[in-house]
Amino acid sequence: MEKEKKQEQTEDIIEIEKEEEEKEKAPEKLEEEVSVEEAEGEVEEVGKAEEAEEAVEEVEEELEREVPARREEIEEAEIVEERLYTIPLRDAWRTPRKHRAPRAIRIIRSFIQRHMKVGLKEELEEEEEEEGGEVIISNEVNEWIWRRGIEKPPRKVRVRAVKDVDGNVTVYLAEGD
Repeated sequence: MEKEKKQEQTEDIIEIEKEEEEKEKAPEKLEEEVSVEEAEGEVEEVGKAEEAEEAVEEVEEELEREVPARREEIEEAEIVEERLYTIPLRDAWRTPRKHRAPRAIRIIRSFIQRHMKVGLKEELEEEEEEEGGEVIISNEVNEWIWRRGIEKPPRKVRVRAVKDVDGNVTVYLAEGD
């Protein structure tokens, strides 16, 4: 009896192992079929993607041809005056610690207004009108002033001031700083 039971158990184990092997093989077949179908769909998508990429590249090439020409025209036409200044910021250090960096920005703005003649008021026919323009401080100058925090702005800063046709002056860091 015991031998029969053992044989049955071994037969059952062998059958279970065969079934497991078949199950393992079956998903592989399904995966292969699915992957073929997916591959066909992907080929179509890749073809569409390649066409889209080619169209994008063509548009970018056209823009590259047009944009530099436009930039050169704008820069040459709009720049009226360009000057380099070294602005002393020592007065910012005479204010309380927590007000130094904002004071340095105000000093830069007033220095550029004074030297580039921006925002001067003229009295015409009983009305006060501005000559036009404003001072625009670039982000790089602002970051240069604030890089060590509010309490320790630099003692001086070298800037490039560019005046355009509208009278606006934009302040950039001078190259090399």
